[in-house]
Amino acid sequence: MADLTLSSPASKGLSVEEQRMSAVSAFRMTDKAFHGVTFAAALFVLVLLGAIILSLIVGAWPAIEKFGAGFLYGERWSVNKEIFGALSPIYGTLMTSLIAMIIAVPVGLGIAIFLTELCPMALRRPIGIAIELLAGIPSIIYGIWGFFTLTPFFGQTLLTASLILAIMVLPFVTAISRDVFSTVPPVLKEAAFGIGCTTWEVARNVVLPYTRVGVVGGVMLGLGRALGETMAVTFVIGNSHAIAGSLLAPATTISATIANEFQESDGIYRSALLELGLLLFVITFIVLAIARIMLLRLERKAGA
Repeated sequence: MADLTLSSPASKGLSVEEQRMSAVSAFRMTDKAFHGVTFAAALFVLVLLGAIILSLIVGAWPAIEKFGAGFLYGERWSVNKEIFGALSPIYGTLMTSLIAMIIAVPVGLGIAIFLTELCPMALRRPIGIAIELLAGIPSIIYGIWGFFTLTPFFGQTLLTASLILAIMVLPFVTAISRDVFSTVPPVLKEAAFGIGCTTWEVARNVVLPYTRVGVVGGVMLGLGRALGETMAVTFVIGNSHAIAGSLLAPATTISATIANEFQESDGIYRSALLELGLLLFVITFIVLAIARIMLLRLERKAGA
């Protein structure tokens, strides 16, 4: 590119040194423009995030003033009496996500290990494509399928919602784990096999330790998806503002409550729903922050 600049018709009357300075100046201007565009894009993300937080706080402020900290541990949700408590939606959100991850993580890691270590080459691509297709299915389709397939057996319950979330999270955990497992140097696995290790021992002692940072990142990505899922959960959870000791009892989540009730809300009712949205934002932020801290610790241990 520099040669083209130096030999351009406009630069024929300039000395070689002047042509070089002109080319350097053009390159510097291009770099400045590129830096400005990328900086503006990064700044836009921060501004957008701040605007979302501000709008949630402003909208939720009447409920925050009226209910205070009692909103967090109150279980009663009465629209007519304008008494609102977030404990039941928080409980449903955390429990469904936790159960979903307990199911999805072992299964997803098992599928990823099978694809990278045991699966015949002819089947790896079809199975991988099928997993990626599962990740692209709209959540409402999962909800409809769960309503007609799982609710006849389990009813509209906390367990049904957890199973749907596990199926939705599974492709994310599997796909990311498969990709990071593929980065393990073959020489490490060959050395382990050479000293008599089984496939299970190689996966446990070589593959997983080498890729633990990526695996944790994939798990946390799936957890973030589970925490905020709305439509699929709304179809199958029962939408009951009560905390029961059974997984086979109806429940609700933060996102399901907002989706079901926001359209008909106003006044302090809408403010309470916005405070629920703010709580979901805070919960998700805390989860991602914990994940980031875990990743940093894992990276430091790997570096040590």
